[in-house]
Amino acid sequence: MTLEVEEIFGQENGLDTTDRVQSAGTALEELLVSAKKQDYLTVGVYESAKIMNVDPDNVAFCVLATDEEYECDIALQIHFTLIQAFCFDNDINVVRVNDIERLADLVGTEETGEPKDAHCILVTSPGAESWKDPALDKLHLFCEESRSVYDWVPTITLPER
Repeated sequence: MTLEVEEIFGQENGLDTTDRVQSAGTALEELLVSAKKQDYLTVGVYESAKIMNVDPDNVAFCVLATDEEYECDIALQIHFTLIQAFCFDNDINVVRVNDIERLADLVGTEETGEPKDAHCILVTSPGAESWKDPALDKLHLFCEESRSVYDWVPTITLPER
């Protein structure tokens, strides 16, 4: 009796890795737009750290954005490591995005017109269980599938605009 790879590892869901990442990118964009409309976004490394420390139960999702600055900024790398550890300890899904300019466009600007620090974005909710969003459900599934293949902080590509 010979077992096929699909029989050993389960049936494929029909999406290859590229399709999964693109689908997750669309879901992330939808989630950020929806959360922004409802004022459920916390933007910025320090602002996010404060929220995680004070009220971790209301954090539904975490996005970390990397760019050239990240590669050269040891303090930012340490913050990311601590945020990731905190997310893992509190069962908060976390993803990385390599297009910080696109993220900054999605989350808007400060009152001064300056772009917000989009290196870390939290999707929060008063009573994290009370707010249901289909895009958030898709992203939770994407993160769960990624962890099953030992990709603990998957990278998502946002759709082109």
